[in-house]
Amino acid sequence: MTEPSPAQRLDLRGTPCPVNFIRCKLTLESMAAGQVLEVSLDRGEPEAMVVPGLRQAGHRVELDGGDESWVSLRVICGAG
Repeated sequence: MTEPSPAQRLDLRGTPCPVNFIRCKLTLESMAAGQVLEVSLDRGEPEAMVVPGLRQAGHRVELDGGDESWVSLRVICGAG
């Protein structure tokens, strides 16, 4: 089975906390359960704050690449 393509993408590199989390949350609120949001985030505080916040909000979050300065996330809406 192939993974679904992202329904939406957000490039939040350079976006400070908590703005990056709020933008993810607002985007996910407009999506249907099971849809995928692809997010690019800076490593460090953004990764440490956004990933657990999205999981607590009931979404499944998978790390999907990046490099030493940023990380790519696959967020499955409502699948946590």
